[in-house]
Amino acid sequence: MWNPQHSTRLERQIAGSTNRWRFPKDAFSQDLLALSQLCRAANIDFDDVLKDPHRGAITVPICEEASYRDAQGQLVILKCLGSEWELHLHQLFRSETLAKLYLMALGGGTTSPTKELEKLLQVPAPRKVKEKSPIKKMVISLKVNDPMVTKVAFATALKNLYSSQVEVNLDDMPGVLASAYTLQFSNLFQRCVTMMMTGLMSDNISNFYLASCKYQAEQLTTACEKWLDVNLVPLMGTKIHLRKIPKELLHKVLKSPRLFTFSEFHLLKTLLLWVYLQLNHRIQTIPAYETMMAFFNSFPRKCSFLDRTAGHSFMSLFLCLRLHAVTKGKDLEDLRHMNIFPESWLLQVTANHYLALENGGDMVHLTDLTTQGVRFGLIFVQEYTTYTKMIAVYGFFFEIKGIKDDTTSYSFYMQRKSHMDMEFPSSHCEYGIVSLRPERLVKYEITAQTLVDGKWQEFRTNAITQKFRFIKPSCKSQVLKIQTVGIPIYVSFSFIFPGS
Repeated sequence: MWNPQHSTRLERQIAGSTNRWRFPKDAFSQDLLALSQLCRAANIDFDDVLKDPHRGAITVPICEEASYRDAQGQLVILKCLGSEWELHLHQLFRSETLAKLYLMALGGGTTSPTKELEKLLQVPAPRKVKEKSPIKKMVISLKVNDPMVTKVAFATALKNLYSSQVEVNLDDMPGVLASAYTLQFSNLFQRCVTMMMTGLMSDNISNFYLASCKYQAEQLTTACEKWLDVNLVPLMGTKIHLRKIPKELLHKVLKSPRLFTFSEFHLLKTLLLWVYLQLNHRIQTIPAYETMMAFFNSFPRKCSFLDRTAGHSFMSLFLCLRLHAVTKGKDLEDLRHMNIFPESWLLQVTANHYLALENGGDMVHLTDLTTQGVRFGLIFVQEYTTYTKMIAVYGFFFEIKGIKDDTTSYSFYMQRKSHMDMEFPSSHCEYGIVSLRPERLVKYEITAQTLVDGKWQEFRTNAITQKFRFIKPSCKSQVLKIQTVGIPIYVSFSFIFPGS
């Protein structure tokens, strides 16, 4: 007669990598080998389970049980890139592409590979153990035409079907991302995107950006754009890797309101360097500024560089610059000497400068702070407790300043200075231009941005209109106070002088 008490014998559990079985309601007091195997598989302490046997009653998930069965069951041979790889069925189904190929090879085809996998991997009812049958192998083929998918990158992607802990070199990331995209392996694809976002540097920014666009990784595309917003001038402007920056990416960054630059002329020189490197492919070192000047001046002077055939394709980039913010006489002389811009452009810039000087500094031709503001910037690094920089525009002198209040607190502001201040460099009093106006109406904005745990933190004062005098407190702007653990901090000061 059937005894209900024996029903538990139909419920079995795996206890370790050698497939030893036990009854779930039995303690391990008489099977220490199985207990040791289970402890190693479940990463729990052997002595603790001896004290409390019920701690060892751990159910193995269906995916693990299926993987054990697959190891003794069907294998799939994948032919791709001139090589063959043996894959277990359960791991193969982590790739949508391979799952579809497998189901097509079965002759069925389905819109839901996951449901098919569940059917294929269902645990059969207990039955008498029969003699093991030979391992069956099915062959599927995948044709890849993407040159980014190399054999090494593809093999790395297949390894990740079995373990998410496979190390991937940052230089190989674009190829692995391409392989994950080809395999439709979403977990690996997102892992590559995350690692590439946190590993952006001057030597990989171009390759990562191009890969993000090709494989529709929008998160990575945005990360590349934001990284270049702050690093174009201070970092890329000193690296030969600037040459590889795609034109469309450079155009986006030049138009970005987050763009950081020390001054408008610094930005202009960075753009000139990029153009120089596009036209001189054999150059492998950053040229001196004088070398660039000589190169652009070597063209016949019957027309400007941008009016030439060679310069037409760069016109849209130079239109993003704010030439009105180049106010130093020497910088304007350099631009005339290089003959980059059409003569009408420089004449208009010069005429606006004279008009502003005649009106006491009023920039009547400027109305939009966001797109027309005169930009200056400073980078506050770990070693600084205080950092100051002097700027001069139309005979008005300002000090832009950063102060470290404590470990994670910083203050940034600008204040008007007199030309009589002893610490003010005499070079800023160029051509003796000094304004004696006691008040200067300024519309300004101060912004700061820094990277923390792979995400950009941004702080700003919003647009403020204020009269600056020589005495405190009216000589000082509103203070931008921030709390952050990020370093360095990129601080931008943008302003115009409205009519007053």
